[in-house]
Amino acid sequence: MASLKAIRKRIVSVKNTRKITRAMKLVAAAKLKRAQDAMIAARPYTAAISKVVSELADAAKDARSDDPVIDKQLQIVRKLFEPHPDPKTAGIVVITSDRGLAGAFSSNVIKAVERAAANELQGATEVTLRIIGKKANQHFARRNANIASFDPAPAPATALAVAREMANRIVDDFTTGKVDRVYVAYNEFKSAGSQVVRFTQILPIVAETTAVSTGSDIANYTYEPSKEALLVSLAPLYIQTLLYRASLESVAAFFGAQMMAMENATKNAGDMITRYTLQYNRARQASITKELAEIVGGAEALKG
Repeated sequence: MASLKAIRKRIVSVKNTRKITRAMKLVAAAKLKRAQDAMIAARPYTAAISKVVSELADAAKDARSDDPVIDKQLQIVRKLFEPHPDPKTAGIVVITSDRGLAGAFSSNVIKAVERAAANELQGATEVTLRIIGKKANQHFARRNANIASFDPAPAPATALAVAREMANRIVDDFTTGKVDRVYVAYNEFKSAGSQVVRFTQILPIVAETTAVSTGSDIANYTYEPSKEALLVSLAPLYIQTLLYRASLESVAAFFGAQMMAMENATKNAGDMITRYTLQYNRARQASITKELAEIVGGAEALKG
């Protein structure tokens, strides 16, 4: 059995750890609220631009523009909607965190990417990774994966800039033929205690089929300046918006996972303190009993 001094040190150490985990939980909860507000605000915008791009893509599928500049850009934008007849190469945007202490937050995304590379993308001759977050970069760098770029994990204030830069990279990769398809892997926020890993195709763009885009009502819309000009502007913005929402979802999911991990750590620390206190009391009681027995035994020896 450990000495009383050693047990006291353990109790003090665990109490100090509990203070840290409790403080980290409160910080994560405060940051989660801000990240959640930004994420919720981005969801309707993503849904709206997705609908508009789907309608424009359907309406402008075979259209031509009188403006030669717009017409040239339109030919490039149409490539974003055209699946490769024989896809061989794939790109994956992997979004994780820079820090740990959040349970299996980053490892779940990493496992999803490895599982996809082994199964869904089995026919790909080459898989290129564009990584956001140090945890994924450290993991895949140790395994000599094909990493095309690395960026630190975003915060709500930097998510838009990160998404814009990444969107430009993957659009360039796709239109120049470096990759035949592009996916994004990230944690989608459901609640503070629940995150779902999403592995979603970004390119080629899969236009959503809506009642408006498939019906005759599409002809009743008046587009300014034109369907073609709007599609040229909105298609790259759509890619950027998808990555922006994925970044915000990942940020909110990280703080939710960290808050729950720190809450569990705080609870476990409390359980450890209870066990160590009980062990300390038993050891102290045994020590006192032993001392009393020695005193009584000495007194009896003196009498004899």
